[in-house]
This record gives sequence, structure tokens and C-alpha cells, in this order.
Amino acid sequence: MVSRARWINVPLGRVARLCAAMLFVLLAHITLIQAFGSHALNADHRNERPLIARYGHPRGDIVTYDGTPIATSRLTGTGPYRYRRVYPHGELFAAVTGHVALRHSTGIEQAQDAVLSGDDAKVRVRSLVREGTVDGADVRLTISDRAQWAAYEGLRATGVPGAAVALDPATGAILALATYPTYDPNTLTTFDQARLGEAVRWLRRAPAQPLLNRALNRLYPPGSTFKVVTTAAALASGEYTPSALVDAPARLRLPGTPTYLRGSCGGRRPTLMYAFQQSCDTAFATIGLQLGRDLLRDQAEAFGFNGEGLRIPLTTTPSRYPPAMGRPQTALAAIGHHDNLVTPLMVAMLSAAVANNGVLMRPYLVEEVRVPDGSIINRAGPAPYRKAMSPELARYLAVMMTTVTQAGGAGAAIPGVRVASQAAVSSAVPGAGDHALVTAFAPAEAPEVAVGVVLERPGERADAVTAIARTIMEAALS
Repeated sequence: MVSRARWINVPLGRVARLCAAMLFVLLAHITLIQAFGSHALNADHRNERPLIARYGHPRGDIVTYDGTPIATSRLTGTGPYRYRRVYPHGELFAAVTGHVALRHSTGIEQAQDAVLSGDDAKVRVRSLVREGTVDGADVRLTISDRAQWAAYEGLRATGVPGAAVALDPATGAILALATYPTYDPNTLTTFDQARLGEAVRWLRRAPAQPLLNRALNRLYPPGSTFKVVTTAAALASGEYTPSALVDAPARLRLPGTPTYLRGSCGGRRPTLMYAFQQSCDTAFATIGLQLGRDLLRDQAEAFGFNGEGLRIPLTTTPSRYPPAMGRPQTALAAIGHHDNLVTPLMVAMLSAAVANNGVLMRPYLVEEVRVPDGSIINRAGPAPYRKAMSPELARYLAVMMTTVTQAGGAGAAIPGVRVASQAAVSSAVPGAGDHALVTAFAPAEAPEVAVGVVLERPGERADAVTAIARTIMEAALS
């Protein structure tokens, strides 16, 4: 009997050991999936659970500095997704908010996703403590309703692709950020995947590139707006003052080439201030040759050129100044040609640095983050980004920019307000037309707003660039 029991226990023991081994493998596999494979499973387009959870509670609102909701969540009433994202003002704020689609997001929706969705640790803890559920936090931006409307409507009225940015020079707060043409984010918040795919394909294929944020990610030749940098370099060198006489020949041959530049100062020897006022190409090309490429590059980088990693918190494309070039290229770079390129954000930053006594503040879009109980968990702290020049030289340059508006920049002039500006029409690519740009700030004696506006190949509408800058400044000052 005992031997029979032993004979039966042998296979049972083997089965038990096999079952134990299989259980161990199963538990190990589950552990591996939980620890290392969950992200891939959640990202699988066939898995709708993360999406149902994502849209199962409302995201926080995105509001302007004035408190206007520009992105909010509303109950759908049907289907597995309880809440849908809504953008009450459509195209007006699209360059700022971006959008939330089923599996993709852009703009502030992407950059602040953790706090808006409630996944941020601070937001989650506050929500759970308050009522046991997780709600998203509200994000308040630095954007001014009036300045944003003036920027977008000004661009839209021209019908010309372009962008506009307005900054508070003292803090770096972005008061307006608009691009045209743009898109209505509401077209991308549908839960119908077929309709969403069709809308995305149409927007991506559109020749006007409505999904491109021109204000932050499109580069343009700066033209005469770069003379702000060249003038700052000249003043900082100690070899020039605003009243110093400069060579401004009627024609200037670029060293070692058969190419000539033509001047607009009649071949005279004007003062630096007059050359800046009249935007004399030959005068500033001569100054560039005298200063040399290294000094010009150092000054450009002091304004923020070639800077990496600037997030506002949206990702920005760095403005570029060539690291090395010959003398003819240096002459062209000094007047904003050759290979130096700027974003509209940088065009505004040129004036912001001058307006703030030579200190460029770091641009930012998010003023504060507020959880549902009303507590503020994050608040912006203005911080210096670059020191472009000394306060004394900044004041000299501000006066020179003011004379531009008084002499011929009537389009940027505001009745009763002194405006400092510099405008340009620069060649993008030979034979491809010209761009119009302006950088400006006001009031000149106590700056509150700095702007940068760019219009792509506007043709006869080039003068509209200064009119747009003026209306943005008026809106910001009102």
C-alpha cells in the first residue's frame, strides 16, 4: 500500500512542480508586461482604454491673461468618450493653444498636457485630497485679448502669409502671438477617425501650410531690422557714436567680387544716426567690414541668435547667424542678407532688448497654473535671457530708432506716443520676391510693448507691415 502511494506521488509531484514552474513563468511575464510593456500597449492604436480614460474627465481650461477661455472641455452626451475639447474662438488663438486630437496634440495643449490632464503630481494630489477625483488644472496665459485680436486680424486683413509677436520688454511676457494663414482647432477634435484623418491630410497638404507656426518656426532674412544689431556692435566697439561720420558711397563693391551695393544716402558722409534713419545699405556694409565677422557674430548672439533650447514653453526654431564667412559675406550680413535668418519672435526680441536697457528677458507664455480649488501651483518668474548691450548704448539706440519713425516710419507712428522702430524689405531667395519686416517698441521713453511683424512677399501690401505693428502696440497700450 505504501509502495503504491509512493508510485502515485511521483507523477503528482512532477505535475505540481510543472504547475509551479508555469505559474512562476506566468507571474514573471505579467510583471514584465506591467513594468516594461505597459507603455507600448497603451500606445497601440488598437487599445482604446487609454483614450476612454483620457477623455473620461474634463481637461483644465486654457485662458488668456484677461480670463477669456480659449480652450475648454464639454460633455459629449454620447459614445465612450465623455468629454470633447472645444476652442470657442477658433482660428484666433490657434497658434498658441494648438489642439488636442485623438492621439496627437500641439501648442500649449501639448506643452502643458500634464497639468491640463491632471497627470502632474501636484495637480493629482490636490484633486484627490479635495474630492477624491482627478481633474485637470487651468492654465492662464500671458496673452492679451486686445493685442492678440489686433495681431491676427491685421494679418488676416492683408491676405498675405505672415506672423506677429508682441512682448512686454520688462518681463518677457508674450502679449500676442499670431500666424496667418492658420486653422480652426475644432476641426481636429472629432472622435470620428475617418473625418479626423481626412481633416489632417487636407491641412498637411494645403500649400499655405496652415499648421505651420510661422511666429516661432519659420525663418526669414532680417534685412534692415538687423541694422539694430550692427548699430549695437558699432556703438559697443567704441569707434562709433550716434554723431560719428560714416562712409556711405553711392556704390560699394563687395571685396573680391564684381557685385556692387547701392546706397540711399547720396554718396555723402552722414552721421551714424542719419544712416540708421535712412537705412543706408552701403554705410552699414562698410561698418560691417570695419568691425569684422567675429564682432558682428558676438553681438548677434548677445541678442539671442544661435541660441539653442529656448522654450516658451512651445518649441522655437533658433535664429541663425553664420559661424564663419568671408569679407563680402560679412558686408552682406551687416545689412541683414547672406545667411543670417530670424523668426518673427526674434524680430520682436530685437526691440525688446533695446527697450529694456539692453537686457533681453526670456520670453514666456504661461502666467500661472491654477488647480480646481483655486490654488496656484505654478507662477511665472521673469528672468534675464541675454545682455545685449549696456544701458547707455541701449538709450542711444532707442533714440536712433525713434528718429526712424519720426522721419519716415509714419505707418508705425501712434498719435501722442513716441514709437521706436526699424523696418525692412529683404530678399528671401533671388527671383522669389521680398519679405516685409518691422521691429518696434512704444512708448519710446517708458516702453510697455515690443513687436515684430513679418509679411511674406506682400508686393504692393508691404506698407501694411508697419500698420499691423501700430495697431498691435495701440491695443497693448490701451
